[in-house]
Amino acid sequence: MAKGGTGRNSPPDPHNRTPGHAGRSGPPRPAPAATPSPVERLLVETFEQIRDELVSTIAYVIGHRDDAMDVAQEAFVKCWRAKESIPDVQNLRAWIFRVALNAARDHQRSGWMKRAKPLIAEEVLLPARDVSATERIVENENVARLRAAILDLRDEEREIFLLRQNGDLTYEQIAELRDIPVGTVKTQMRTALIKLRKVLNPDADGPAGDI
Repeated sequence: MAKGGTGRNSPPDPHNRTPGHAGRSGPPRPAPAATPSPVERLLVETFEQIRDELVSTIAYVIGHRDDAMDVAQEAFVKCWRAKESIPDVQNLRAWIFRVALNAARDHQRSGWMKRAKPLIAEEVLLPARDVSATERIVENENVARLRAAILDLRDEEREIFLLRQNGDLTYEQIAELRDIPVGTVKTQMRTALIKLRKVLNPDADGPAGDI
C-alpha cells in the first residue's frame, strides 16, 4: 500500500479528477429562483386586475394621478407585507381597496400632499367619445365639482361611495369590510348620493334613487 495519506479513510483530493468523478466538481450552479406561493400569485393577479380602478379611486381622494400611482404602489407593499393574513380574507379585492384608502388618508395627513396639483378630468375618467370643446369644458367642470363634492362627504360616506362606485363592491361586501350592518351601509350611501346630487344638480328634487 502506498504511503502518504492515500488510505481508504483519507479525504478525496479535489485536484484528482478521475473519470469516475467527472462533473462532481467545477463551478457551483446558481440557486433556482424562488417559486411564488399560491397566495403571492393571487395577490399579484388581483392587484393587477383592479389597478386602474384603484388608482382612479385614490386620485379622487388625493387630487393627483401621479401621486395616486405612488400611493397604490405603497398599498401593494403593505398588502405584500401582510400576505400571511390573506388566507383569512374573504374578499381580497375589498381588502386591497381598504388598505389603499387608508394609505391615501395617511398621505393626506403627512402634509406632503400640499404640493398636489388640481385633478383634471382626463386623469380620472376613461377616454370618452368625441365631444366639442364646449362639451369638454362642461364635462371637466362637472368632474371638478364632483370631486369637490366627494371630498366634502364625511369620511365614512366617502369611503362607502368609492368602494361601491369605483371598487364595484356589493353592500354586503362593504358591510363585512367595515364591520357594520348592511342597512347602515345603504343609509350612508343614500346620504352620500343625496349630497352629491344637490351639488351636481341643485334644482333636482326627490330621493337619490334606488341603491
